[in-house]
Amino acid sequence: MITIGVLVAVSATLVWRRDGASGVLDILTHDLALFGGILPRVLAGCLLGAFIAEILPHEKVSRSLGPKSGLKGLLIGAAFGAILPGGPFTAYPVASALLAVGADFGATIAMVVSWTLIGYGRAVAWELPIMGTDFTLWRIVISLPLPVLAGAFGRFVYVRMYPKEEPS
Repeated sequence: MITIGVLVAVSATLVWRRDGASGVLDILTHDLALFGGILPRVLAGCLLGAFIAEILPHEKVSRSLGPKSGLKGLLIGAAFGAILPGGPFTAYPVASALLAVGADFGATIAMVVSWTLIGYGRAVAWELPIMGTDFTLWRIVISLPLPVLAGAFGRFVYVRMYPKEEPS
């Protein structure tokens, strides 16, 4: 946070020296408008995550996406990520909610990586019209194993970094 504060102060000083107070004020006005546009989305995403954490049955999530879910949990996480609509203001609060109700790091990593690489919303809205069917289908086919591999690796690393102690 200190580094960011220093960078902002240095940047503001450089803009003020080059463009004067009006240049700094223009930037602040634009950023305030940008913040005002993003804030409702962040709030909605956080509320969505909180509601999902309350609605989802913890036992079923833990059984389907938890540490003992195996390959099935990674596949479910990857499939869910692939069909999850929305942008980061939706995906990350949902991922956080899944972790809160019993999903493990592996399944959640598979979900986020799948949403990032395969996400059908971006593929249909942007990639198909711009890149064409052949490119989009091949990119999706080639990307299919990556979320599962990332989730398996995440699960492997996580259980070694944070081992559960056996009760005595």
